[in-house]
Amino acid sequence: MPDKPRTISLSQLDEWLTLVKGEVKGYQAETGELRIELQDSNRPDLWCCEGIARQIRIKREGIFKPYPFLSQRPRRPKRLLVDPELQSIRPYVAACAARGYQVTEQGLAQLIQTQEKLADIFGRKRKMVSVGLYRLEPIQFPITYEAVNPDDVRFTPLGVETVMTLSEMLMVHPKGVEYGTLLAGQSRVPFLRDAVHQPLSFPPIINSREIGEVRIGDDQLLIEVTGTNIAMVVLALNILAANLADRGAAIEPVAVHYPYDTPLGRRVVTPCVLSRPRSISLETIEQALGQRFGVHTVKEALESYGYQVSVKRKSAMVQVQLPPYRHDLMHAMDVVEDVAMSLGYGTFAPEMPSQFTVGGLSRLEQVSDRVRDLMVGLGFQEIMSNILGSPDAYCNAMRLEGTPWGRMVEVANVMSANFSCLRQWMVPSLLRVEAASARSFYPHRLFEVGEVAIPDLTHELGSRTESILGALIAHASAHFSELHSCLDSLLYHVGITYVLEPISHPSFLEGRVGKIVASNTMLELGLIGELHPEVLERWQIAVPVTAFEINLSRLVDLEQL
Repeated sequence: MPDKPRTISLSQLDEWLTLVKGEVKGYQAETGELRIELQDSNRPDLWCCEGIARQIRIKREGIFKPYPFLSQRPRRPKRLLVDPELQSIRPYVAACAARGYQVTEQGLAQLIQTQEKLADIFGRKRKMVSVGLYRLEPIQFPITYEAVNPDDVRFTPLGVETVMTLSEMLMVHPKGVEYGTLLAGQSRVPFLRDAVHQPLSFPPIINSREIGEVRIGDDQLLIEVTGTNIAMVVLALNILAANLADRGAAIEPVAVHYPYDTPLGRRVVTPCVLSRPRSISLETIEQALGQRFGVHTVKEALESYGYQVSVKRKSAMVQVQLPPYRHDLMHAMDVVEDVAMSLGYGTFAPEMPSQFTVGGLSRLEQVSDRVRDLMVGLGFQEIMSNILGSPDAYCNAMRLEGTPWGRMVEVANVMSANFSCLRQWMVPSLLRVEAASARSFYPHRLFEVGEVAIPDLTHELGSRTESILGALIAHASAHFSELHSCLDSLLYHVGITYVLEPISHPSFLEGRVGKIVASNTMLELGLIGELHPEVLERWQIAVPVTAFEINLSRLVDLEQL
């Protein structure tokens, strides 16, 4: 059972919240409601009051106490059977039962909030992860996760009182309208039922009203997670299981039986441990933090932050393993950061700079600022976007699949496909803004000055970073000559003479695209053209668009500004 609660001050809570990179942003004395802002997006376990309390509790107790449900496995756990057809639809599922915690009004609100955050934020709007909560008592095991014809199955979904087929739910139910695109093009869809064919849910859309509506006072629950990434599915279940266990529930694992191979095998008992032990040298930790601690201090700091730690004293190595509700250890620096947070940043001795210098703008920044001023003077509006993005945006949506222009620098151990690579050119970033601006008055004239990463095996790091100016004009009669006049004016004012040479490029109309070449050195500076209609269709842009890019790093090399 959870410890008896005690009263703490807001100042004490604020101090403890540094353990989770959080701070109190608001407090309502009448209701006792707190508004806490977190700065860490890599730890979905902290997106709930249970996770924050757990991290603080572990630090106060000095060590993480393993959950019994991960070590005391039942000999014959409840079973969940998976249909072979789901491998190509929504292949992974995890589940567990929770008994003994009587759901309160506040507890139900927290359960639903955690469910929604895991599904919408961590699970990318239910694409990667969706969560279902059910009343356990009426469910007969084994549960079957199967693929069905959406016209052949019907039940009463949450939020309505009418029996509907799955097809009708996709067309009429608010959740079906919102998330139905996840199943677009599928002739068969996922369905969860129990051993006596009672409907549980239509993942990832909606639960049944009969069993999938958790009420205040329920003390036996079933938690289920489906998705397209098994590690994310299991992690979401681990978080929910840990949250309910912290509230006093006894967690009963469920054995998921797959008819196909998965990264965790064909029989997966969930919840389960995802992380594996990893070794890191004491020297790496001390060098990164700029201070000597010793093995004992580092071990104590990590254990009081939730890690399982063992020490190899002869080699000065620390072997660490994350708790089951975390799966965010991608680099040794993640461990270093946790050591620093556990020790407290106030424990580090400040060190004043030993040298004083006068700073100034580099030549590249001077050129960039001048170009920004000129573009604003030409009537363009500046945007700023993320250098990280997805292959869909930077390559597939630009018709660059399988071409040299589609090569990108990809991120290892990526947490989200939306931020899995570095942009190799600027035009997709401009099109993302244009695609979201259809309701704004035309014409649209956008530009951005920023960095791109270009794969280059001759470079020491395998890629090079360059500063690029990208510009775009969009309206019903946008054409090549209009943008060409802007390019001509820009390069005139920076003192560059140039010529255009025709090229072929998959993202642009044939015969309406050219490369920009400096006249005196024949150095290629960029390209200009009219976007291909297929590109505009993929971005769902309804008007013609012209765009150009200029490599500002090469302008600096010309030394003519």
